[in-house]
Amino acid sequence: MPVEFLGIATTNDASETSERTTRPVDPDYLVRIARAHQDNGWTRVLFAYGSSGPEPAALAAHVAVHVPAIELLLAHRPNVSYPTYAAKTFATLDQLSGGRLSVHFISGGNDHEQGREGDTLTKDQRYARTREYIQIVKRAWTSAEPFDHHGEFYDLDDFVLDAKPYEGHVPTVSFGGSSDAAYPVGAAEADIYAVWGEPLVRTAEQIARVHAEAQAAGRATPPRIHAAFRPIIAPTEKLAWEKAYDVLGRIEARKAAQGGVLSRRHPIDKPENAGSQRLLEIAAQGERFDTALWTATAKATGGAGNSNALVGTPEQVAEALLAYYDLGVRVISARGYDLLDDAIDFGRYVIPLVKEGVAQRDREAERVAA
Repeated sequence: MPVEFLGIATTNDASETSERTTRPVDPDYLVRIARAHQDNGWTRVLFAYGSSGPEPAALAAHVAVHVPAIELLLAHRPNVSYPTYAAKTFATLDQLSGGRLSVHFISGGNDHEQGREGDTLTKDQRYARTREYIQIVKRAWTSAEPFDHHGEFYDLDDFVLDAKPYEGHVPTVSFGGSSDAAYPVGAAEADIYAVWGEPLVRTAEQIARVHAEAQAAGRATPPRIHAAFRPIIAPTEKLAWEKAYDVLGRIEARKAAQGGVLSRRHPIDKPENAGSQRLLEIAAQGERFDTALWTATAKATGGAGNSNALVGTPEQVAEALLAYYDLGVRVISARGYDLLDDAIDFGRYVIPLVKEGVAQRDREAERVAA
């Protein structure tokens, strides 16, 4: 079965380890990093969302024009627009990109961050709203006739979208969350369910939960699973670990220079969202798991988003990723700490190895079936 690779498209080169050296919104850097992913075997790039960041749909449109083949994953929070407007925005962008759009719906795990844009719902209410929102968006994409909707969060009458997505393409819906309120929503509505990289046994538990919730929702086929990591690779294992501890030192130095914080969006201590709580819980149990998973970066950042690392040679990191593939992971998200160079290196040295490992598994499955 195919495996896909998700990178990130950013407007500047800042990361947890370094201040930016570009403008805050640098169109040339945005195109450069998107093209680096396209030219090195990646499937798509993510346009992330933050209350203080640039508007991701505009960034995706810019990349769609200047980078002709890379697929686009647009992060979107339902609190920022009405679902009919969002469906229109997404369909327009899908038309402009020639059917390259996917959408990642974010319910929001931090009350303070959500409140910056006027969202006062509780976490459970946000997940319920996301479910209704996705249902309306998908119906708008596919309905040939005007429809009404009267739900808990949205009321509308006689809506039809004239400009549908590109040539019958329905954008893939991606969703993430690790709380009890999240699993039923994503398992019922999403094409891809995203989790952060955890030890294999914990990832297997999350996959089982998603599959069980999908079955309970009446789905014959569950969502594909997406797992996210921070790869740290080098030609030898020794050099990889030296690089890893250098990365950790740079994170701690930047955190100290900023008064013990890395981001206004995410607290270092006591994060509200279940995914970050899980990462910190795992980090408290140890630094190394399985063959290559390293939790020190997650601990240093307060479990901020995708923050567990995979450390080793390209061969070791590829084998670690193939173990997740064997669990059922079909989308691999990877982001380095030196964004541009690490995207190129991962694409050149790791992606081909993972693809060949998947191809070998497919050939063996065909042989057994024959």
